[in-house]
Amino acid sequence: MRNQNDILWLENQLCFPLYAASRLTTKLYGPLLKTLDVTYPQYLVLLVLWEQNHQSVSAISKLLYLESNTLTPLLKRLEQKKLITRERSEADERTVIISLTNYGTALKKEALCIPSQLMANLQDHTTTEKEIKEFSNTLLKLLTVLDQKTSKLTI
Repeated sequence: MRNQNDILWLENQLCFPLYAASRLTTKLYGPLLKTLDVTYPQYLVLLVLWEQNHQSVSAISKLLYLESNTLTPLLKRLEQKKLITRERSEADERTVIISLTNYGTALKKEALCIPSQLMANLQDHTTTEKEIKEFSNTLLKLLTVLDQKTSKLTI
């Protein structure tokens, strides 16, 4: 018979391995992103823009599950690094459009090796690339569920 308090053991919490894996994965990105001179959150913004350039702050915010007050300082730093531009939309002055500069676009070529390098760092005799990709797909499903559930919460 299991102890009723077992449910509160760290090993029985979903949140802990997600949190720890996220932190450690981000740490693995550090040396890879150093060559680009960007932080992990800045890299995420670049990934969004490399996929589809000229996006509003709100669209980027939604894709990255970030509040605009968290995203704005990231965008300012990317602009200071001459990787993006921020311009008010002519159609709606309240909307800010984020676009890659030529330098930001060119940086994509340098970043092409990062996903495979990270995948290599995640694999050892206990994990395969297939397992990691399946886990990623499961996390994406969970992310959708979490986003739906948390969007109903008020703070």
